[in-house]
Amino acid sequence: MFFGSIPALVTPFAAGRVNEAAFRELVEWQIDEGSNGLVPCGTTGEAATLSSEEHRRVIEITVEVARGRVPVIAGCGSNNTAHAIELTRAAKEAGADAALHVPPYYNRPNQDGIYAHLAAVADLDIPIILYNVPARTITDIAVDTMARLSRLPNVIGVKDATGNLGRVSDQRRVCGAEFVQLSGNDETALAFNAMGGVGCISVTANVAPKLCSQFQEATREGRWDGALELQDRLYPLHTALFTDASPGPVKYALSRVRPGFPAELRLPMTEASAASKAAVDSALAHAGLI
Repeated sequence: MFFGSIPALVTPFAAGRVNEAAFRELVEWQIDEGSNGLVPCGTTGEAATLSSEEHRRVIEITVEVARGRVPVIAGCGSNNTAHAIELTRAAKEAGADAALHVPPYYNRPNQDGIYAHLAAVADLDIPIILYNVPARTITDIAVDTMARLSRLPNVIGVKDATGNLGRVSDQRRVCGAEFVQLSGNDETALAFNAMGGVGCISVTANVAPKLCSQFQEATREGRWDGALELQDRLYPLHTALFTDASPGPVKYALSRVRPGFPAELRLPMTEASAASKAAVDSALAHAGLI
């Protein structure tokens, strides 16, 4: 159910409010272009700046527009376990197919604390995909802890943004081949899939959904030459979208490939720099998107 190209959706704003019309259009376009799933309310969706009401509404819209055509994995991470449970309950009530959870950030719990937090959210009756992103959380779900979590009935996989490709094999060894491993980094998704991954929760897919879907399909079918060709075409964009604090560059990129798309961000995020915009323009041209 969870595989392929899964965009971590941006949340469009207008005059400080969630722009529901623009978001509906984005979700529909993503599905039309071949995305295999959708992640609302992740880091790229500026979830940390959304109120609880907005958070729920963004998930509801995603589910409404998707209409079961692709699965919806709702970002529900928090460093407050009670709040993480609250967000997960709301996502389930909204009709999400799974919830995405990071280990607690800022608090920096030990492995027992990480396990206890994630086990608590996994106690709810909804599939849980773990999100291991040490660069943002300053904590790492150790392989042994991942193994413990994978034995819980509702924990079905991981979005791995550690950048350590060896983890794919190690996690297959301790969690089993059926444990869903999704890359959290676009630039290493080719190698990630070659080592046993089944897809990517992607920033780039916001901007290039068809190319990212075609890339993932090529890896799934073992057409590695074709996948490498698409990787070469997309790689400058993978890196350009992080030349400034995300999601500034990706919202700018969307405004270039979909004229009129609102590039507004919420503080503390600010507009991408001129140098970042130039890098994005160059990468979009290289990919044939402008």
